[in-house]
Amino acid sequence: MSPVRSVPMKLHALLDSAANDRIVAAGLDPAGVEQLLQRATQEVETAGLPAAQLALARDGAVVFSADFGASKPEQLYSVFSATKAITAAAVWLLLDSGQLAEDERVSDIIPAFATHGKDTVTVEQLLTHTAGFPHAPFRPLDWLDPDRRNARWQQWRLTWTPGSRYEYHPTSAMWVLAEIIERRSGRAFSQFVREEVLGPLHLVDLYLGSPLPAHERVVPCQLVGVALTPHDYARLGIPPPLLTEVTEDAIQSFNDPAIRQVGIPGGGAVTSASELARFWQAVLAGGLQGRVLWSDAQRASVRRVRTGDFRDPLFNRLANRGLGIVVAGDETRTWRGFGRGNSALALGHNGAGGQIAWADPATGVSFVFLTGGHDRNSVREAARGVALSTLAADLCRQASRDQASRD
Repeated sequence: MSPVRSVPMKLHALLDSAANDRIVAAGLDPAGVEQLLQRATQEVETAGLPAAQLALARDGAVVFSADFGASKPEQLYSVFSATKAITAAAVWLLLDSGQLAEDERVSDIIPAFATHGKDTVTVEQLLTHTAGFPHAPFRPLDWLDPDRRNARWQQWRLTWTPGSRYEYHPTSAMWVLAEIIERRSGRAFSQFVREEVLGPLHLVDLYLGSPLPAHERVVPCQLVGVALTPHDYARLGIPPPLLTEVTEDAIQSFNDPAIRQVGIPGGGAVTSASELARFWQAVLAGGLQGRVLWSDAQRASVRRVRTGDFRDPLFNRLANRGLGIVVAGDETRTWRGFGRGNSALALGHNGAGGQIAWADPATGVSFVFLTGGHDRNSVREAARGVALSTLAADLCRQASRDQASRD
């Protein structure tokens, strides 16, 4: 099923008949899709986002996609930490095949990692952000030199005891997982992802490292808006964002083709909203177009929450981490990047700058919103995500209500 696109515009017209029929055939609500488009248009204009895309997929195919602002259908976006699920998906293959075990110690795979008390860190802890070194330094270009990699593993020190708490590891744990993939597969990390995940799923417009798409196809990241002050956060009763290596300079470095070439495992993927929505369809079903990548048992293991009652220190809400993904969970799911109407079983991984990516097994819907505008106003960015995800999550329920009223 080929994607149906609305044309880029400031005010969306009513869906044409072909788009309407495609949406109805997928069991979604056309009026709800129109409402989602209108809200996305409003959000793009209010925040001054230069370009954005969204896509909805169900039953393994994209049902609808749209471009906003200066975005064009052929353009791609840096998705930042939404990349983590793609890297994790490669790890799932090794776990599923028995080439790797969740409880395996990293130091048994990477001997240089054993220094400074890190010898007890496990593969599972890397995937669940419980490994104890959330802000260990690693420069992207270090990845190109195996000796510099080993030096980094040896230098790193623990901030807290592995397995004792949760704290988001923006990039560090994913670098280690990429090293593990290389050592267990015998192939370069980006090559393994391309040959074993992206290729079999026919995700031809999803890139993580070499080969790169044409530079002009990638929407550059731009900083928009004004950051809130500590006084603003205090007035709103929420804590300010933690200071991490994900700085404005780091975000804008992803505009550099040399950085994209590295294939940063925690944030370097480049893709379209449609292609990322298809990836999440594969996560729901175990594969796409008849090609199964992950067994039912492995997918169940991925979705199982491993972090128990550990809380995210930023929001003081349950972390709800599976293996490389976030699980929606209870009514506080909006703090974890989901919509109010998502089921407790919904899973996904969002990215810096307002990138949204999730799938819900209760409805079979996957939803992606990507933007080239990195909003300095983190509260507005979060509210945008909740609003758009809530509308997307409700499309199946609204269609069911409409059908019931017709019956």
